[in-house]
Amino acid sequence: MKRARIRGIEMAYTDEGRGQSVVLLHGFPFNRSMWRGQVEALSDRYRVITPDLRGFGESSAESDEPATMHEMAEDVAALLDEIGVERFTLGGLSMGGYVAFAFYRHFPLRVRNLILADTRPQADTDEARENRERQAQQALSEGMQGIVEGMLPKLLSPTTLGERKEVVEELRAMMLSTNPVGAAAALRGMGERPDQTHLLPRILAPTLIIVGSEDQLTPPKDAEIMHTEIRGSRLEVIEGAGHVSNLERPSEFNRALRHFLDSLQP
Repeated sequence: MKRARIRGIEMAYTDEGRGQSVVLLHGFPFNRSMWRGQVEALSDRYRVITPDLRGFGESSAESDEPATMHEMAEDVAALLDEIGVERFTLGGLSMGGYVAFAFYRHFPLRVRNLILADTRPQADTDEARENRERQAQQALSEGMQGIVEGMLPKLLSPTTLGERKEVVEELRAMMLSTNPVGAAAALRGMGERPDQTHLLPRILAPTLIIVGSEDQLTPPKDAEIMHTEIRGSRLEVIEGAGHVSNLERPSEFNRALRHFLDSLQP
């Protein structure tokens, strides 16, 4: 693990391997450890950078004021400036995908390729924003326990919940370790994010879209919208996976990732 002081926070990150850079952004309420399997699968040929976003993992949280997706994208840009990475493949899962959209919107020339996993371009509905604010207040007043137990059944497929207890416990422990202040700030930031559907036809970077076939939170229909609107994009549906497809079906996820990246090498 490495640290960088950027934009008023301490940002923790992992940086492994050599070659073209691949930056992977975690979902909510996770941290960079969710990408461990992808770092192992890719770092023989690629330089894989996985930061803890503002307020998550070992990165600091300044306050419970909204941590917008644009602010997190600015953090990522500053980190990459600090370590000398100009152009790279950018990937994000769930909230990490929201940050990836914000990054591409503001820094399109820095994105060599784009990976959007179990995410969506649409903004929250009014109901969803209200629910995020309730969760933010719950995190601040009660900690993460209630949020974690409420989210777990929605994050994982029935098969994973019933048969892969090690994945369930890994995810639960990761979520429980999240700083409630950082969680509240991110919840409020996600609630404020703009609709990015209009951005999709303007994405010129080669794009891989991945979704679990049983994803309840960002279902395959959202992935199909992105696939239709992003010219030349590839869509991979991971059978039997829910919202955290990289942890539930790592072999299939890694195979899709590796095939996409290797096919773009000169």
